[in-house]
Amino acid sequence: MAFSGKYEVEAEENYDGFMKRIGLPADVIEKGRNFKIVTEIVQNGDEFTWSQIYPDGKSMINKFVIGKESEIETLGGKKFKATVKMEGGKVVADFPNYHHTAEIAGGKLVEISTVGDVTFKRTSKKLA
Repeated sequence: MAFSGKYEVEAEENYDGFMKRIGLPADVIEKGRNFKIVTEIVQNGDEFTWSQIYPDGKSMINKFVIGKESEIETLGGKKFKATVKMEGGKVVADFPNYHHTAEIAGGKLVEISTVGDVTFKRTSKKLA
């Protein structure tokens, strides 16, 4: 499917400002600043397994079905219930304190998270 694949972070914009705004501690922000996170997405129709693998070997895995309530884990490690939607080819989710979209554009995974007037953009290249 359109999202399936492995992607490695290529560029980030407004990382520090966004992470501070959502309340992550300074040491966590510092540690994550230069991580080359690998995102692995398995899409089967409306079912997704969305994994983020960190260089230290830890991973965060979210499984969800478009249009159905699912348990999702945040960047800060908190879990909550959300209904993930598909809007114009973008995966859209409202986290407790930010709005998140993800799309494939130019063969890259582009994720945009917004809280108030701060927007964080992460672009990841597809791995072979």
